Amino acid sequence: MEGGIQAWKGLRAAGAPEAGMAYFDPAKRPEELIALAWMLEEGSIAFYQEMSKMKAPGAMSLFRELSADEEKHKSSLSKAYEKIFANKPDPGFPRSLVSLEPGVDYLEGGVVLRKALEWAQGKDLKEVLEFSISLEVNAVDLYIKMERRVEGKEAKEVFRVLSNQERNHLQRLTAAREKS
Repeated sequence: MEGGIQAWKGLRAAGAPEAGMAYFDPAKRPEELIALAWMLEEGSIAFYQEMSKMKAPGAMSLFRELSADEEKHKSSLSKAYEKIFANKPDPGFPRSLVSLEPGVDYLEGGVVLRKALEWAQGKDLKEVLEFSISLEVNAVDLYIKMERRVEGKEAKEVFRVLSNQERNHLQRLTAAREKS
């Protein structure tokens, strides 16, 4: 504060990328919510795959397992889509149903994938685990909200199951964080 604005040297606060859940408000119909969830799972797969390359004890296996789980979530979403709408998604799925910024990928929590990967460069395992925990908390919250917004028993069940699976990720990440 000394010197006020005249002394400011352009320094900025730095931290993990912020969640951007507000981006996702336009998704309302069940097929849009499924498409959005699919996109977030895709981003999380990419993030966890990249984090599995960390040279820290236990990081490789934990992040590979999380990536594989997120892939299973995509499979669940695909099956739900086919069951609810009695056909496979069109070739442009999921972006044909949810219009987000072209070329920008998101991961759970609404974080831009590119920003998350840039932030993670050079971070230690503890920092990445804390960031991943925040992503999973946001994923649980989002899937609970989606379950409340969507119509139909099958769609509600998909999002209920996803929120429970993300809680499991949260527990695993928290346990890993406590060990580190």
